Amino acid sequence: MVVMSTVRHRVVIWATYAVLLSAVVWATYEVAERIGIRSLREATMHRMDIYSASLQAEMKRFEYLPPVLALNEQIIALLERPDDRSAQANANAYLKTVGSRAGAAAIYLMDRNGMTLAASNWDEPGSFVGMNFAYRPYFQDAVGGAPGRFYGIGTVSREAGYYFSEAVNKRSVLGVAAVKVNLEKLDDVWGHDGEKIVVADGNGVIFLSSEPNWKYRTLSALSVETKGRLAATRQYTEAGLLSPLGVSEQRVLDDGSVIMRVQAEPIERQKSNASVDYLVHGKAVPGTHWRLLVMSDLSSVRAAARDSAASAAGACVLLAMLFLYFRERRRIVAEKLSARAALERANNELERTVERRTLDLRNANGQLQAEIAERRRAEEALRATLGELVHTAKMAVLGQMSAGITHELNQPLTALRTLSSNTIFFLEHGEEQKVKANLEMIAHLTDHMGKVTAQLKKFARKSAVDLQPVLVASVVSDALFLIGQSVHIANLQIDKRVEPPDVMAVCDANRLEQVLLNLLSNAADAVSDVDDPRIMLRVTGDDDWVCIELHDNGPGVEEHVFPRLFEPFFSTKEQGAGLGLGLAISADIVRGLGGTLAATSSELLGGALFTVRLRAAAVELAHA
Repeated sequence: MVVMSTVRHRVVIWATYAVLLSAVVWATYEVAERIGIRSLREATMHRMDIYSASLQAEMKRFEYLPPVLALNEQIIALLERPDDRSAQANANAYLKTVGSRAGAAAIYLMDRNGMTLAASNWDEPGSFVGMNFAYRPYFQDAVGGAPGRFYGIGTVSREAGYYFSEAVNKRSVLGVAAVKVNLEKLDDVWGHDGEKIVVADGNGVIFLSSEPNWKYRTLSALSVETKGRLAATRQYTEAGLLSPLGVSEQRVLDDGSVIMRVQAEPIERQKSNASVDYLVHGKAVPGTHWRLLVMSDLSSVRAAARDSAASAAGACVLLAMLFLYFRERRRIVAEKLSARAALERANNELERTVERRTLDLRNANGQLQAEIAERRRAEEALRATLGELVHTAKMAVLGQMSAGITHELNQPLTALRTLSSNTIFFLEHGEEQKVKANLEMIAHLTDHMGKVTAQLKKFARKSAVDLQPVLVASVVSDALFLIGQSVHIANLQIDKRVEPPDVMAVCDANRLEQVLLNLLSNAADAVSDVDDPRIMLRVTGDDDWVCIELHDNGPGVEEHVFPRLFEPFFSTKEQGAGLGLGLAISADIVRGLGGTLAATSSELLGGALFTVRLRAAAVELAHA
């Protein structure tokens, strides 16, 4: 019953800790995401004003043209005499000159029935002359007395544009002057990393977009009535079926911005991400029914939030380890005090017993004195043995708590110390490039040290592995640099050969570097007492596998020891020199990468040989 109660109590404690850890991770993620969204929103609002201003400026450049054309005598003369060839030629020449200087896509003149009489592109294959545009809303608005404004795809040129129109009056409406402007060039200058710019009309049809695949898609499904109205004006005749983009609203924020999810296209859904979430800010374009949308990808914000949550989780785990360490230390001290008190009680009881029996055994005093002396010697020996046992238990616990961490951090710390000293030297001599290189390596090492504390628990619990093609030569060079900063053995020779130099393996570069560092460190320890210490590192690869061999000329390993090398807490080193976790963790990492780690005797150098086999990148890409 007591055992069951203790187990139940521990389960409750760990369950409570797991709940608290989850709550801390979740809260950290939420706060980090809010901060990231707020920062992204502030930057986006400023850029949205710039995008809106550039769109309005591009449109206002041509607003003056139709009213000016309506006052030109050559335009009026052609409308009064539509059959006059000379008047038509003069109007064509005039419109071509104005269009070329203004930079408009096309300028043309229609009679009051919508028939085009003259155009700036009169001498081009896609000339508007002779075409009737009476069905276009910009013509109908101008004939009705209002300035015409319209965006659509040209039925003749098949090119999209924005149309300005104005009626030509002389006591009555003689015709309509129209200007077509190409706004497509805004698509090329809009946009920012991770940002999409969209302009949609009043029907929700996207006609300007920094993402080409979104053009002429709709933000929502169009009704039958809307489709009929668009078909009558031929606004998007060449744009296909105007299919929905696949946008769904996820959440509305306090400031009115919206988080929307855009579904990927069928081909893109074969990739890992079937959809993308965007922070969307909208703004109406003055003078139109359009709406400008700035859509910022939230992937980077959420990735930063996940990193913050992971850091919080790591801090919580470290606190838990410190708590367990101090609790275990307190338990050992309590056991020591309890043993001392028990020993004192035993001594007191013994003395009282001796005093009671002294009167009864006075006649056998000599024998009694001998027995008392012998018993006291036994008690002293017991007391000394008990003290040694308590001290040994205390040292074992302290060693288990510290050796696992210092074993993995000692090499990066030594490298950091060397790099720091070198950086001071380079600064004093003005060698900025070397200073920059040292600082970048220091940054890399500090990132690496942040991951070291997670290694002791990787043997018991697997974590997600980011498998991708990795240049093995680069990982080997990094590992050799780090081991070179922390291992100081006189005349140590490290022979490296990578064939071919560009061989690539499917793995996680950081984890492979951890495995190589551990194997190199063990090899350096093995050859520390050898007269001519040598380490040989060979990398070979074919279409299927990449093989990394590490030879040394140390004393080697006995045959009956090889089967136990990768067992947790098994070590061939002297007691206190390690926990025996390095090779066990390395084998677990390599298995997680889809490879193998094996040990045998080296025929080349006579010491030990450790072989890491990983899948070649070509094989993985072929299966992808």
